[in-house]
Amino acid sequence: MSEMCAIRRTRLREQCNAAGHAAAIVSRPANVRYLAGATPHGAVLLLGRTEDLLVCTGPRDVHPAEDRPDDTLRLHVLAGPGDPAVAAADLAGAQGADSLAVEEHHLTVARHRAIRSVVPRLRLTDLAASVEQLRVVKDEEEISCLRIGAEITDQALGELLESILVGRTERHLALELERRLVDHGADGPAFTTSVATGPNAGRRGHRPTDRRVEEGDFLSVCLGAAYRGYRCEIGRTFVIGTSPADWQIELYDLVFAAQRAGREALTPGAACRDVDRAARQVLGSGGHSEGLPPATGHGVGLEIDEDPQLAPAAMGKLDACVPVTVEPGVHLPGRGGVRIDDTLVVRPEADGGPELLTITTKELLAL
Repeated sequence: MSEMCAIRRTRLREQCNAAGHAAAIVSRPANVRYLAGATPHGAVLLLGRTEDLLVCTGPRDVHPAEDRPDDTLRLHVLAGPGDPAVAAADLAGAQGADSLAVEEHHLTVARHRAIRSVVPRLRLTDLAASVEQLRVVKDEEEISCLRIGAEITDQALGELLESILVGRTERHLALELERRLVDHGADGPAFTTSVATGPNAGRRGHRPTDRRVEEGDFLSVCLGAAYRGYRCEIGRTFVIGTSPADWQIELYDLVFAAQRAGREALTPGAACRDVDRAARQVLGSGGHSEGLPPATGHGVGLEIDEDPQLAPAAMGKLDACVPVTVEPGVHLPGRGGVRIDDTLVVRPEADGGPELLTITTKELLAL
């Protein structure tokens, strides 16, 4: 991990040099982790003129052997309370930098002013999304973490499906899923687990309620494990208790076809908007072009929602080794709906095409 972090910092330094940045402060937590490994809470990274430093307010946390900070970085611990970003700016000035790039999209106005106050002679510039852009294409170590997270997620969901569901609340099922994720080795849930039943099913981002599972309900579940910081996502929809009604089968088949179209469009060089269009057109052909979510997928990694975005107005094209979700869904107000969501890695056709990480069956099961 230390070697990979050093390579990532070298790439960022090359970008900074090309842009004329003498030094840079990385403060967004996911970006700090990407460049420095698992770090103490609130730490910032100074990509300095003469030395790179990890600046924090307390001692280094204890981490498992396979998930700890880059030991090649020198740790600068503040003697008392203070803002690591402000301290890092002061250190950059002491190193003789004449300009300093900061992540303006992450810093508050007050924090930006505090940095300027300690280094009034330094020219402050915007690092912008330089680190986020580096994070889009994953190396095989990152993909391995996502793969393990997906295996944990599949295990947790599979065990739930073997239990009795009727009469239990959405909230209870969501808590059980999150407990099972941890039991199987996850750091924790990748995001707030969504369990939706009956008229709530298929609603994107549904927060579990005390509604109880009933016979004949659609049950839609969306969850994911975080493993060594990396986050995956799976969404599935089932029918409770009885054979599905005709309208449920029809809606499920339509969303399944849309999800398959999106997955098949995941090739290196494909425009992000074209992947979205492939899934969206199938839903539109079934009369569901209105009320759809703004995107049918997104990147995943150290955050659950990263670039690229698979949306109608998305710019750019997909590269190999980019993990994304494909998650079309339809919600019918008052009736419920269907959502099917997978995490995949873009791979060239010569390597077998997109790699499916979440493998729980997509068959419409009656539980």
